[in-house]
Amino acid sequence: MENRVLIREFNEARDVEVVAELRENGELVGVVRGCIKSVGTKFEGQIVKLGCILGLRVSPRHRRMGIGFHLVKSVEEWLMRNGAHYTFLATEKNNVASTNLFTSRCNYMNFSSLFIFVQPVSLSLKVLSQDIKIEKLQIDQAISLYNNKLRSKDLFPTDIHSILKEKLSLGTWVSYFKEEAWFDFENNKENNNEGTIIAKTSPSSWVMFSIWNSCEAYKIHKSKSHHPFFKFLHATLSHAKVKIVPCIGVRMPIGSSLGNPFGFLFLYGLYGEGERLGELMKSVLSFASRLAENVKHCKMIITELGVSDPLIQHVPRESSISCIQDLWYLKKVNCVADDNKEERMMMEQFGNVFVDPREF
Repeated sequence: MENRVLIREFNEARDVEVVAELRENGELVGVVRGCIKSVGTKFEGQIVKLGCILGLRVSPRHRRMGIGFHLVKSVEEWLMRNGAHYTFLATEKNNVASTNLFTSRCNYMNFSSLFIFVQPVSLSLKVLSQDIKIEKLQIDQAISLYNNKLRSKDLFPTDIHSILKEKLSLGTWVSYFKEEAWFDFENNKENNNEGTIIAKTSPSSWVMFSIWNSCEAYKIHKSKSHHPFFKFLHATLSHAKVKIVPCIGVRMPIGSSLGNPFGFLFLYGLYGEGERLGELMKSVLSFASRLAENVKHCKMIITELGVSDPLIQHVPRESSISCIQDLWYLKKVNCVADDNKEERMMMEQFGNVFVDPREF
């Protein structure tokens, strides 16, 4: 493979893109991206630097040549040099080739299993219950509420404020029954001058969710199409298309590309409490579907939940909602301060995780 293929890195401030090119003519035949982020874990006080390996793709005509393996190893080396404690990647369960590459050749261990729920906008229910209220939070309220609740997750971002302030994040909402009062928000600035939520009253059942606009992400990526990484990206199917299109039975012509507008709204940061979550989750999907009708090129509503997320059993079982199982893999590449927590990190399953919309 080394004689035929050249591996090149393109470094940016916080991430790296690695491309594989044929030496004979410079044809791009593979890409992968890597970035590092700090995440909190279910082990109290443990913050780790997680190196994320994203968007691994190899041209169909050049598979089984070891290109995927060399791309993964190259991005791993960059992540290790930049201080990652662990490296992470994901693939759908039925992708046998990727699963074998990650586990047999790259020595990754499965540490989480999730389900991606997909609903076409054209087939979704858009009727909102008259008994349920959906209220948009101010961004400081959303940040405070997430900071208060994220610690119940097995894995969560430490920069939720950055995610919520991204241009692609459309906002955060809460869904609850009109017969009950919502939280009273008060700013308490005694702790490091940061506002926290004081709940004088709270509903017995409620769901919080945020929405990410991938349709705008498509436009941003398209504007960078001069870059080799994005040039190849737009000559192949996106990560989302690869997973989602087969699941909903849409036929894609051979050679189809991202030149055909294809976007979706991604529901992230879902969290709920109470016994009437099924009704509330249905209202959340209906609300998102209504919103999607006004977003150009939006074809689907998507969310992803871990196998032990309390909300997963309350996702509506509609015939229009398809489901894909996603497997997450982990490998230790650098030591962390606490050996006991490090050992447990590799041994235990993480079933209730926050899915970062920036990496979907």
